[in-house]
Amino acid sequence: MTVNHHSKITYFQEEQIASIAVPERFTFPFYYEPHPLTKLAAAELQQYLQTQADLDHNFGLSKNQDGMVIGKMFGVLVVQDAQDKLAYLSAFSGKLAGSNDHPKFVPPVFDMLAENSFFLKEIAVINSINAQIKDLESNETYQRLKYDLQASAAQSKQEIDHLRQQLKSNKDNRKKLRDKHRPDLSEQDFELFEADLIKQSLFDKHQLKLLSDKWEQTLSEQRSALSQYDADLDVLRNDRKERSAILQQQLFEQYAFLNKDGKSKSLQDIFSLTPFGKPPAAAGECATPKLLQFAFANGLKPIAMAEFWWGASPKSEIRKHQQFYPACTGKCKPILAHMLEGIPMDENPFLLTPEANSQLEIVYEDDSFVVVNKPEGLRSVPGVDIDDSVYSRLKHSLGETEPLMIHRLDMDTSGLLVVAKTPQAHKHIQRQFLQRNISKRYRALLSKAIDASEGEIDLPLAPDLYNRPRQLVCFETGKKSITRWKLVERFADTTKVDFWPLTGRTHQLRMHAAHQQGLNAPIVGDDLYGTAAKRMCLHAAYLEFTHPKTKEKISFEVPENF
Repeated sequence: MTVNHHSKITYFQEEQIASIAVPERFTFPFYYEPHPLTKLAAAELQQYLQTQADLDHNFGLSKNQDGMVIGKMFGVLVVQDAQDKLAYLSAFSGKLAGSNDHPKFVPPVFDMLAENSFFLKEIAVINSINAQIKDLESNETYQRLKYDLQASAAQSKQEIDHLRQQLKSNKDNRKKLRDKHRPDLSEQDFELFEADLIKQSLFDKHQLKLLSDKWEQTLSEQRSALSQYDADLDVLRNDRKERSAILQQQLFEQYAFLNKDGKSKSLQDIFSLTPFGKPPAAAGECATPKLLQFAFANGLKPIAMAEFWWGASPKSEIRKHQQFYPACTGKCKPILAHMLEGIPMDENPFLLTPEANSQLEIVYEDDSFVVVNKPEGLRSVPGVDIDDSVYSRLKHSLGETEPLMIHRLDMDTSGLLVVAKTPQAHKHIQRQFLQRNISKRYRALLSKAIDASEGEIDLPLAPDLYNRPRQLVCFETGKKSITRWKLVERFADTTKVDFWPLTGRTHQLRMHAAHQQGLNAPIVGDDLYGTAAKRMCLHAAYLEFTHPKTKEKISFEVPENF
């Protein structure tokens, strides 16, 4: 391949692509099998990344390299020029080695790092404000005043609390004296005695007031001395906040995306009608929007795209070195909806219905519930665009009986699903699920041979808000997720295991299998966290619960078909 570094275009050699048919439709960006042309382009780009030593970016692939480890998503876009010659463009997400300017890669939609850009000028001002805030916060007088105020507040509380305790003890003693001398003294003498006790009480209250007033005056003086510093800090912080908001809005307007008709839309316009209302951080910095922008701006026709991860796996999400991944949904989907408008595209696989021969096997049925063996590829409940599901099929077959869903399985997971036929059964069995009195066992085929024979995985999970339905491992906000597992059979390149989910989080088994701190072996066919195949090899094999009527333990088991 010949690379024109100035135009950012890498042309294919005719003999390399002579036997490869050009796709008739553009890649559906959110679920795809890379086209042979994009595989060829990606292989070339990966070879470049392996040999390019002057990128000065630590991908985490070499133990001896300095700098923070940051893996990157890279993208290739196969294009056709005005003479119908095939070529490809390359891009990376975000920045590479702290820069947007690299010979082989297309520029960003807006280069905020360009010399003398409004962004760098305003960032310089904001950084200056940050420096002023830092200097003021570290000022010795300010720190001493803060310390003195904290110390005085603590001491005042201690002294006042101590006096309150003493006064309470005095009050209790006066009560005892009243009770003791009331029978012994005449009414006149007791009145005199009581008057003396009242004087003592008033004196105690006066002492408390004097102490409280003394400390209030001291604290007030210290707060007053500190307030000028705090006021100056508030002015600086508000100025920084306002400047940052204005700068962010300016950036949103500068990020303007083209489509094939030359129509331009800003980030703000694109995201204004989404649930976010405004663009999320780093929107527009992903590889595919950069690639399409360059293609449209330079009269190139997009043919196919692909994105792959390069580098060490991140700690939170599932990303494997050199593996292809779809474009993200939260940040890219609204942008690409505009950029790809009017371009014939591969069919959205999420709208495909299951094969007609994927029968719903009834494992057990009585007056209270039905247990089915759900085939892979069938939804548990209807989706936004597809009605076909376990629910809709049971609703059809049960006649007037309304199926009441108790739990769900992922669309690509096969196996046992229990559905109630009465509200009473639904409430009873659902309570067992909520109280974790249900015994469940899953069987899975992992994508590589693993050495261990059993164990427990404890990795907290949280939704990836900008890339649903993917999940993240997050030790700060994630919910506790525990899976017990045991080896069933080990093969040369795969491993069959049993999973017992001790919690019930979304994609728990898939994440615990794929994550590097879990088994580091994605389930075969897992198109979200591994590599797509004919099916995802995850099966709900065993289910045990208490019958809502007989109160007896009942269990069901169906073998996997992989």
